Amino acid sequence: MTEPYLIPNGFHRIETEVARSRFIASVEYTPTVDNAKAFLGQIRAEMPDASHHVYAFRVGYGASVIEGMSDDGEPAGTAGPPVLAVLRGSKIGDIAIVVTRYFGGTKLGTGGLVRAYSEAAHVALNSLATTLKIEKRLLGIEIPYSLYNQAKLLIEAHHGTIEEELFEANITLMIRFALDDIPRFTDALRDLSHGKITPVELG
Repeated sequence: MTEPYLIPNGFHRIETEVARSRFIASVEYTPTVDNAKAFLGQIRAEMPDASHHVYAFRVGYGASVIEGMSDDGEPAGTAGPPVLAVLRGSKIGDIAIVVTRYFGGTKLGTGGLVRAYSEAAHVALNSLATTLKIEKRLLGIEIPYSLYNQAKLLIEAHHGTIEEELFEANITLMIRFALDDIPRFTDALRDLSHGKITPVELG
């Protein structure tokens, strides 16, 4: 089971400047590697005249995380790894950051580049709005009309969200629950139905 973890609330951008070089850090919520790559492509298309588009991403969190990064033409190890290190220390998952550099005419040296890219990532993440990602499951239940109102109260009491209702001979409900709330809801529904109704996990 995946523990709840912080994710970006949405797109965020902030700019820093070092020795007349502009560093534009763009951050996005990216729950898949494809999302992260698409975000990088989006930033490159938006600022095609930039000197570099350094990126790092972390998809997932904890033990099941996929990481990626690139120096994008900066000296090896001076850009991508420092940005990824900042991401690792942030305790935020499903995140991609692209630090776009417009060269200002002054070379920063390897140490200066590491500091500049690290600072750009730090500033972006320190001002980033986040939210808690909680693993959820979709459940299906089939109930008689006589239990409909009581079942809806149970769903609300256990923080479920009804996504679909189908009214036929019985009522079929599709409900989204946080993983931790499912056992208590299942027990309450069994009590209500005298053991006759058990939710089915749909994915």
